Amino acid sequence: MALDEAPPFWWDNPGWQAWLAAPLGFAYGRAAAARMDSEPSYAASVPVICIGNFVVGGGGKTPTVQLLVKFLKSNGLRPGVLSRGFGGAITTPTLVNLERHNAHDVGDEPLLHAALTTTVISADRPKGAAILEEEGCDIIVMDDGFQNPSLLKDYNLVVVDTKRGLGNGFPVPAGPLRVSLKRQMIHADSVLLIGDYDRGKRVVRKAARAGKPIFHADVKVKNKKQYKGLNVLAFAGIADPTKFFDTVEKTGAVIKDKQGFGDHHVFLEDECKDLLERARKQQLELITTTKDHARLRGMGDAQNKVAELAMPLDIDLVPDNPSMMDIILRTATERADQRRLQQKKSK
Repeated sequence: MALDEAPPFWWDNPGWQAWLAAPLGFAYGRAAAARMDSEPSYAASVPVICIGNFVVGGGGKTPTVQLLVKFLKSNGLRPGVLSRGFGGAITTPTLVNLERHNAHDVGDEPLLHAALTTTVISADRPKGAAILEEEGCDIIVMDDGFQNPSLLKDYNLVVVDTKRGLGNGFPVPAGPLRVSLKRQMIHADSVLLIGDYDRGKRVVRKAARAGKPIFHADVKVKNKKQYKGLNVLAFAGIADPTKFFDTVEKTGAVIKDKQGFGDHHVFLEDECKDLLERARKQQLELITTTKDHARLRGMGDAQNKVAELAMPLDIDLVPDNPSMMDIILRTATERADQRRLQQKKSK
């Protein structure tokens, strides 16, 4: 199921639609859990940290990956990002090149990651990890792949958007969970709650019962003052465009017009011309997410024009606990050292 086709009832209290699809969700959840529990087929020679989520759709993985990558680089490491490359046309393991690839080729998140560090797209995670090792990366950060067992992970950080939470709590197709929460929680090393909305409370209770550490972070807009008082046309093609609109309004910008698209939306020429015309007629500034901005570039004349005129709302993720990244890195490194030592002893 495409992420932009996620039905609205997934995010409400369980109703007749969820209960009707519940048997399929139960069967899917059992099969997905069995796969998640299977043994990895490949162990990298370097630590592997996975940033995942419990549900289908966005939850804040991308800014979390970027935060971690910046932290690792500041500590003298050479991180490599491993992404599935969702939405990209390239299906073979590929080292992302910003001069050659666009969102049509590799998807949007890999373009953002490649601007920071070595990035590989690969649905086959072991093959992608091997490329990053060959490139000299001394630690691997997985963008998604928490439910994929093929590559051994030294640390699983699961990100939760507290505005959306876990939806109705049912597995796909009855709800947004990829696997039942109880089974997924077994594999999580810690949970990162983004924002302070009420829908994060259920996750806190479940994580606490499972004895999992809980971290918290908030989104902070960079150079916030530059947006204050601007009249804008805001548009976004992410899992929850309303979250983006809320963030724009918190900067002091005034949303006079807005347009939401499906997650990972591929912008068509006519859509871009419409955005440009609406902004021109109303004398509005265009503003969008960094993902959408990356997805527009190199996709056509109208798309490039929108990318040229639109302001990408650049954000940082700010953890409450300044030691969060230290804890994650230390734990992942210790586990990687232990497994490498065990491998040597078994030879």
